[in-house]
Amino acid sequence: MKILMYTVRPDEQGPINEWAKQHPDYHIDTNTVPLNADTVDLAKGYDGVVILQHASIPDPIVYQKLREFGIRQLSLRSTGYEIIDLAEATKNGLAVTNVPGYSPRSVSELVLADVMYLLRHLGEVREREQHGDFRWTNTEAKEIHTLTVGIIGAGKIGSAVARIFRALGATVIAADSIHRPDLNDTLTYVDHETVYKTADIVTMHTPLTDETHHMINAKVFKEMKSTAIFINASRGPVVKTEDLVDALDNKEIAAAAIDTFEGETPIVNHDLTGKPIHNDNLEKLLAMPNVNVSPHIGFYTEVAVQNMVEITLNDVETILQGKTSLHQVN
Repeated sequence: MKILMYTVRPDEQGPINEWAKQHPDYHIDTNTVPLNADTVDLAKGYDGVVILQHASIPDPIVYQKLREFGIRQLSLRSTGYEIIDLAEATKNGLAVTNVPGYSPRSVSELVLADVMYLLRHLGEVREREQHGDFRWTNTEAKEIHTLTVGIIGAGKIGSAVARIFRALGATVIAADSIHRPDLNDTLTYVDHETVYKTADIVTMHTPLTDETHHMINAKVFKEMKSTAIFINASRGPVVKTEDLVDALDNKEIAAAAIDTFEGETPIVNHDLTGKPIHNDNLEKLLAMPNVNVSPHIGFYTEVAVQNMVEITLNDVETILQGKTSLHQVN
Protein backbone atom coordinates (compact mmCIF):
# COMPACT_ATOMS: atom_id res chain seq x y z
CA MET A 1 0.00 0.00 0.00
CA LYS A 2 1.24 3.47 -0.86
CA ILE A 3 0.47 6.60 1.19
CA LEU A 4 1.20 10.19 0.16
CA MET A 5 1.59 12.81 2.88
CA TYR A 6 1.26 16.45 1.85
CA THR A 7 2.99 19.44 3.52
CA VAL A 8 5.34 17.41 5.69
CA ARG A 9 7.71 19.32 7.96
CA PRO A 10 11.22 18.04 8.86
CA ASP A 11 10.15 17.44 12.47
CA GLU A 12 7.47 14.98 11.29
CA GLN A 13 9.89 12.82 9.34
CA GLY A 14 11.17 10.90 12.37
CA PRO A 15 7.71 9.70 13.52
CA ILE A 16 6.81 8.92 9.88
CA ASN A 17 9.93 6.78 9.43
CA GLU A 18 9.26 5.00 12.72
CA TRP A 19 5.67 4.18 11.71
CA ALA A 20 6.84 2.95 8.30
CA LYS A 21 9.44 0.72 9.98
CA GLN A 22 6.71 -0.87 12.09
CA HIS A 23 4.43 -1.30 9.05
CA PRO A 24 6.59 -2.85 6.29
CA ASP A 25 3.57 -3.44 4.04
CA TYR A 26 3.16 0.32 3.60
CA HIS A 27 5.30 2.69 1.55
CA ILE A 28 5.10 6.37 2.49
CA ASP A 29 6.13 9.30 0.30
CA THR A 30 6.08 12.92 1.44
CA ASN A 31 6.12 16.37 -0.10
CA THR A 32 6.08 19.96 1.12
CA VAL A 33 3.11 21.35 -0.82
CA PRO A 34 -0.54 21.71 0.24
CA LEU A 35 -3.30 19.69 -1.37
CA ASN A 36 -5.25 21.76 -3.90
CA ALA A 37 -6.42 21.68 -7.52
CA ASP A 38 -2.86 22.21 -8.74
CA THR A 39 -1.29 19.43 -6.66
CA VAL A 40 -4.00 16.78 -6.46
CA ASP A 41 -2.50 14.89 -9.42
CA LEU A 42 0.49 14.04 -7.22
CA ALA A 43 -1.84 11.59 -5.45
CA LYS A 44 -2.33 9.46 -8.56
CA GLY A 45 -1.04 5.95 -7.95
CA TYR A 46 -1.43 6.13 -4.18
CA ASP A 47 -3.87 4.30 -1.93
CA GLY A 48 -4.05 6.85 0.89
CA VAL A 49 -3.65 10.61 1.35
CA VAL A 50 -2.73 12.56 4.48
CA ILE A 51 -2.66 16.37 4.82
CA LEU A 52 -1.93 19.15 7.29
CA GLN A 53 -2.51 22.71 6.09
CA HIS A 54 -4.21 26.02 6.85
CA ALA A 55 -5.42 26.59 3.28
CA SER A 56 -8.96 25.38 2.59
CA ILE A 57 -9.85 22.95 -0.20
CA PRO A 58 -13.08 24.30 -1.73
CA ASP A 59 -12.55 23.13 -5.34
CA PRO A 60 -14.76 20.09 -6.17
CA ILE A 61 -12.20 18.84 -8.69
CA VAL A 62 -9.87 17.87 -5.82
CA TYR A 63 -12.41 15.45 -4.37
CA GLN A 64 -13.46 14.20 -7.79
CA LYS A 65 -9.89 13.40 -8.78
CA LEU A 66 -9.14 11.62 -5.53
CA ARG A 67 -12.15 9.40 -6.19
CA GLU A 68 -10.98 8.81 -9.78
CA PHE A 69 -7.57 7.76 -8.45
CA GLY A 70 -9.27 5.12 -6.32
CA ILE A 71 -8.63 6.87 -3.02
CA ARG A 72 -11.26 6.27 -0.33
CA GLN A 73 -10.08 8.52 2.49
CA LEU A 74 -8.58 11.92 3.31
CA SER A 75 -6.91 12.11 6.70
CA LEU A 76 -5.93 15.33 8.47
CA ARG A 77 -3.05 15.53 10.93
CA SER A 78 -5.02 18.09 12.95
CA THR A 79 -8.12 18.52 15.06
CA GLY A 80 -9.79 21.18 12.93
CA TYR A 81 -11.29 20.05 9.63
CA GLU A 82 -13.13 23.18 8.52
CA ILE A 83 -10.78 23.43 5.51
CA ILE A 84 -12.54 20.39 4.01
CA ASP A 85 -15.79 20.53 2.03
CA LEU A 86 -17.38 17.58 3.80
CA ALA A 87 -20.32 17.48 1.40
CA GLU A 88 -17.98 17.09 -1.60
CA ALA A 89 -15.85 14.55 0.24
CA THR A 90 -18.89 12.45 1.13
CA LYS A 91 -20.32 12.78 -2.37
CA ASN A 92 -17.08 11.34 -3.74
CA GLY A 93 -16.85 8.49 -1.26
CA LEU A 94 -14.01 9.92 0.81
CA ALA A 95 -13.91 9.15 4.52
CA VAL A 96 -12.46 12.24 6.24
CA THR A 97 -10.64 11.75 9.55
CA ASN A 98 -9.03 14.13 12.02
CA VAL A 99 -6.95 13.80 15.18
CA PRO A 100 -9.29 14.96 17.97
CA GLY A 101 -6.89 14.38 20.85
CA TYR A 102 -3.26 14.49 19.72
CA SER A 103 -2.14 16.10 22.98
CA PRO A 104 -4.60 18.36 24.78
CA ARG A 105 -1.84 19.29 27.24
CA SER A 106 0.18 20.94 24.47
CA VAL A 107 -2.40 23.69 23.95
CA SER A 108 -3.33 23.94 27.61
CA GLU A 109 0.29 24.51 28.62
CA LEU A 110 0.60 27.35 26.10
CA VAL A 111 -2.54 28.90 27.59
CA LEU A 112 -0.93 28.70 31.02
CA ALA A 113 2.25 30.32 29.66
CA ASP A 114 0.21 33.13 28.09
CA VAL A 115 -1.73 33.75 31.29
CA MET A 116 1.43 33.90 33.40
CA TYR A 117 3.08 36.25 30.87
CA LEU A 118 0.14 38.63 30.92
CA LEU A 119 -0.65 38.38 34.63
CA ARG A 120 2.91 39.36 35.53
CA HIS A 121 2.92 42.22 33.00
CA LEU A 122 6.06 40.83 31.36
CA GLY A 123 5.33 42.48 28.01
CA GLU A 124 5.04 45.92 29.59
CA VAL A 125 8.12 45.28 31.76
CA ARG A 126 10.21 44.24 28.76
CA GLU A 127 9.10 47.27 26.73
CA ARG A 128 10.13 49.60 29.58
CA GLU A 129 13.45 47.87 30.12
CA GLN A 130 14.37 48.40 26.49
CA HIS A 131 14.24 52.13 27.28
CA GLY A 132 16.11 51.81 30.57
CA ASP A 133 13.04 52.02 32.79
CA PHE A 134 13.18 49.40 35.57
CA ARG A 135 10.43 50.76 37.86
CA TRP A 136 7.62 48.65 39.29
CA THR A 137 4.89 51.11 38.29
CA ASN A 138 1.57 49.39 37.43
CA THR A 139 3.07 45.89 37.51
CA GLU A 140 1.49 44.59 40.72
CA ALA A 141 0.09 41.19 39.75
CA LYS A 142 -2.80 39.00 40.81
CA GLU A 143 -2.15 35.38 41.79
CA ILE A 144 -3.87 32.63 39.88
CA HIS A 145 -5.51 31.05 42.94
CA THR A 146 -7.50 34.27 43.47
CA LEU A 147 -8.95 34.28 39.96
CA THR A 148 -11.88 32.79 38.07
CA VAL A 149 -10.98 31.12 34.78
CA GLY A 150 -13.82 30.92 32.25
CA ILE A 151 -13.61 28.34 29.47
CA ILE A 152 -15.68 28.46 26.30
CA GLY A 153 -15.74 24.87 25.06
CA ALA A 154 -14.73 22.25 27.63
CA GLY A 155 -13.88 19.39 25.29
CA LYS A 156 -10.56 17.54 25.25
CA ILE A 157 -8.44 20.71 25.19
CA GLY A 158 -10.75 22.89 27.26
CA SER A 159 -10.94 20.25 29.99
CA ALA A 160 -7.14 19.98 30.06
CA VAL A 161 -7.01 23.76 30.54
CA ALA A 162 -9.57 23.46 33.33
CA ARG A 163 -7.53 20.83 35.17
CA ILE A 164 -4.32 22.86 35.01
CA PHE A 165 -5.90 25.99 36.45
CA ARG A 166 -7.90 24.07 39.04
CA ALA A 167 -4.66 22.43 40.19
CA LEU A 168 -3.25 25.93 40.68
CA GLY A 169 -6.18 26.85 42.89
CA ALA A 170 -8.28 28.92 40.50
CA THR A 171 -12.06 28.78 40.38
CA VAL A 172 -12.98 27.31 36.98
CA ILE A 173 -16.26 27.82 35.14
CA ALA A 174 -17.16 26.66 31.64
CA ALA A 175 -19.82 27.09 28.99
CA ASP A 176 -20.43 23.96 26.93
CA SER A 177 -23.58 22.23 25.72
CA ILE A 178 -22.14 18.88 26.87
CA HIS A 179 -21.75 18.48 30.64
CA ARG A 180 -19.14 15.86 31.50
CA PRO A 181 -19.54 14.14 34.90
CA ASP A 182 -15.76 13.57 35.12
CA LEU A 183 -15.29 17.34 35.36
CA ASN A 184 -17.65 17.82 38.31
CA ASP A 185 -14.72 18.14 40.71
CA THR A 186 -12.88 20.52 38.38
CA LEU A 187 -15.33 23.12 37.09
CA THR A 188 -18.84 24.50 37.30
CA TYR A 189 -20.95 24.69 34.15
CA VAL A 190 -22.57 28.06 33.49
CA ASP A 191 -23.94 29.90 30.45
CA HIS A 192 -21.81 31.94 28.08
CA GLU A 193 -22.94 35.26 29.48
CA THR A 194 -21.87 34.26 32.99
CA VAL A 195 -18.40 33.36 31.71
CA TYR A 196 -18.05 36.70 29.93
CA LYS A 197 -19.29 38.76 32.89
CA THR A 198 -17.57 37.01 35.79
CA ALA A 199 -14.33 35.42 34.57
CA ASP A 200 -10.97 37.09 35.13
CA ILE A 201 -9.55 34.98 32.31
CA VAL A 202 -11.68 34.00 29.30
CA THR A 203 -10.12 31.30 27.12
CA MET A 204 -11.54 29.95 23.87
CA HIS A 205 -11.50 26.25 22.95
CA THR A 206 -14.27 25.83 20.38
CA PRO A 207 -14.25 24.49 16.83
CA LEU A 208 -14.93 26.89 13.96
CA THR A 209 -18.51 26.52 12.72
CA ASP A 210 -21.15 28.84 11.32
CA GLU A 211 -22.39 29.30 14.90
CA THR A 212 -18.97 30.10 16.39
CA HIS A 213 -17.75 32.40 13.60
CA HIS A 214 -17.19 35.85 15.21
CA MET A 215 -18.95 34.70 18.37
CA ILE A 216 -16.50 36.92 20.26
CA ASN A 217 -17.24 40.45 19.09
CA ALA A 218 -17.71 44.01 20.34
CA LYS A 219 -20.85 43.13 22.28
CA VAL A 220 -19.13 40.29 24.11
CA PHE A 221 -16.00 42.32 24.94
CA LYS A 222 -18.22 45.00 26.49
CA GLU A 223 -19.67 42.32 28.81
CA MET A 224 -16.23 41.32 30.11
CA LYS A 225 -14.48 42.80 33.11
CA SER A 226 -12.17 45.72 32.33
CA THR A 227 -9.47 43.70 34.13
CA ALA A 228 -10.09 40.53 32.11
CA ILE A 229 -7.46 38.63 30.13
CA PHE A 230 -8.72 37.13 26.88
CA ILE A 231 -7.10 34.06 25.29
CA ASN A 232 -7.81 32.51 21.90
CA ALA A 233 -6.09 29.19 21.23
CA SER A 234 -8.90 27.73 19.11
CA ARG A 235 -9.53 29.16 15.62
CA GLY A 236 -8.86 32.69 14.41
CA PRO A 237 -12.30 33.54 12.98
CA VAL A 238 -13.98 32.69 16.29
CA VAL A 239 -12.93 36.24 17.22
CA LYS A 240 -13.73 39.38 15.25
CA THR A 241 -10.20 40.75 15.29
CA GLU A 242 -10.99 44.40 14.75
CA ASP A 243 -13.32 44.26 17.75
CA LEU A 244 -10.53 42.75 19.85
CA VAL A 245 -8.23 45.61 18.83
CA ASP A 246 -10.92 48.14 19.76
CA ALA A 247 -11.60 46.46 23.10
CA LEU A 248 -7.92 46.69 24.00
CA ASP A 249 -7.61 50.28 22.75
CA ASN A 250 -10.70 51.31 24.72
CA LYS A 251 -9.52 49.40 27.83
CA GLU A 252 -12.68 47.28 27.84
CA ILE A 253 -10.37 44.35 28.64
CA ALA A 254 -6.88 44.43 30.14
CA ALA A 255 -4.84 42.06 27.97
CA ALA A 256 -5.00 39.32 25.37
CA ALA A 257 -3.06 36.40 23.93
CA ILE A 258 -3.84 34.88 20.55
CA ASP A 259 -2.26 31.78 19.06
CA THR A 260 -4.50 31.94 16.02
CA PHE A 261 -5.94 34.86 14.10
CA GLU A 262 -7.97 35.81 11.05
CA GLY A 263 -5.95 35.82 7.83
CA GLU A 264 -3.18 33.67 9.28
CA THR A 265 -2.70 31.33 6.30
CA PRO A 266 -0.10 33.44 4.40
CA ILE A 267 1.64 34.38 7.67
CA VAL A 268 1.88 31.42 10.01
CA ASN A 269 5.08 29.36 9.60
CA HIS A 270 6.45 31.79 6.99
CA ASP A 271 9.57 33.96 7.34
CA LEU A 272 8.37 37.47 6.49
CA THR A 273 11.49 39.25 7.71
CA GLY A 274 11.71 42.59 5.93
CA LYS A 275 8.42 41.97 4.13
CA PRO A 276 4.97 43.50 4.71
CA ILE A 277 2.52 41.41 6.72
CA HIS A 278 -0.59 42.80 4.98
CA ASN A 279 -2.74 42.35 8.10
CA ASP A 280 -3.47 45.69 9.78
CA ASN A 281 -5.21 44.25 12.83
CA LEU A 282 -2.38 41.81 13.48
CA GLU A 283 0.19 44.60 13.23
CA LYS A 284 -1.76 46.61 15.81
CA LEU A 285 -1.86 43.64 18.18
CA LEU A 286 1.85 42.96 17.74
CA ALA A 287 2.59 46.55 18.76
CA MET A 288 0.71 46.25 22.08
CA PRO A 289 2.83 45.29 25.12
CA ASN A 290 -0.25 43.83 26.85
CA VAL A 291 -0.82 41.37 24.00
CA ASN A 292 1.06 38.15 23.26
CA VAL A 293 0.82 36.80 19.71
CA SER A 294 2.14 33.35 18.80
CA PRO A 295 1.99 31.78 15.30
CA HIS A 296 -0.38 28.87 15.92
CA ILE A 297 2.16 26.87 17.92
CA GLY A 298 -0.18 25.68 20.66
CA PHE A 299 -0.11 22.13 19.30
CA TYR A 300 3.63 22.14 18.60
CA THR A 301 5.28 19.78 21.08
CA GLU A 302 7.23 16.56 20.54
CA VAL A 303 4.45 14.45 22.00
CA ALA A 304 1.78 16.13 19.88
CA VAL A 305 3.71 15.83 16.60
CA GLN A 306 4.34 12.13 17.20
CA ASN A 307 0.70 11.50 18.10
CA MET A 308 -0.60 13.45 15.09
CA VAL A 309 1.51 11.37 12.70
CA GLU A 310 0.81 8.01 14.34
CA ILE A 311 -2.93 8.50 14.82
CA THR A 312 -3.40 9.73 11.26
CA LEU A 313 -1.45 6.89 9.66
CA ASN A 314 -3.27 4.37 11.86
CA ASP A 315 -6.55 5.82 10.55
CA VAL A 316 -5.38 5.44 6.96
CA GLU A 317 -4.45 1.81 7.65
CA THR A 318 -7.84 1.17 9.27
CA ILE A 319 -9.77 2.51 6.29
CA LEU A 320 -7.58 0.78 3.71
CA GLN A 321 -8.32 -2.48 5.53
CA GLY A 322 -12.05 -1.85 4.98
CA LYS A 323 -12.80 -0.83 8.55
CA THR A 324 -14.27 2.40 9.95
CA SER A 325 -12.06 4.83 11.83
CA LEU A 326 -13.27 6.14 15.17
CA HIS A 327 -12.05 9.56 14.01
CA GLN A 328 -14.21 9.82 10.88
CA VAL A 329 -16.01 13.20 10.75
CA ASN A 330 -18.36 12.66 7.79
